Amino acid sequence: AIASVALSLSGLAHSSETKAAAKPDLAAGEAKATAVCAACHAADGSRGLPTYPILQGQHPEYLVKQLTEFKEGKRKNSIMNGMAATLSPDDMRNVAAFYASKHAKNGSAKNPDLVALGEKIYRGGIAKKGVPACAGCHGPNGSGLPVQYPRLAGQHADYTKAQLTAFRQGDRTNSPQMIAIGANLSDKEIEALADYIAGLR
Repeated sequence: AIASVALSLSGLAHSSETKAAAKPDLAAGEAKATAVCAACHAADGSRGLPTYPILQGQHPEYLVKQLTEFKEGKRKNSIMNGMAATLSPDDMRNVAAFYASKHAKNGSAKNPDLVALGEKIYRGGIAKKGVPACAGCHGPNGSGLPVQYPRLAGQHADYTKAQLTAFRQGDRTNSPQMIAIGANLSDKEIEALADYIAGLR
């Protein structure tokens, strides 16, 4: 009897592992993204309005983390908190996989007066302020690291500027590391970084 209970429990564990390991459904992700996300992020997460992030090519694990934190209220945004509240964990995985499957289009820096400063900070940090090089976590070309650090390359400068400012002001609180970094950046440094990042590829 003990052996049969152990066997049935083992079967349950195996079945839940199989379910957890199931591949995301890209078609379901596209359908959900079209219904819920397209108004702000465009149908494929591409270069829509500059106030909204480009989602194409973003690491799916990072997108799931952000959607989960919007749903749980750890990251605050009046639009996204409501949108994420309607998504199940499977929805999040599917939508994230759909956006990640798209190839992100290149952006460009627009302010030649600031791009050199942005590059200097991105690649070398600001030692006297204790600001580390962005490249240390987000990669030399802004490709990021799955799960931990988002892809930044080509991101809208307006969006990046808004997020760095929100970290500095304590309005965005879901990354202690970025709060500490943002606290030490001036308006000019934020603008320079945002513009430089927009041109990374």
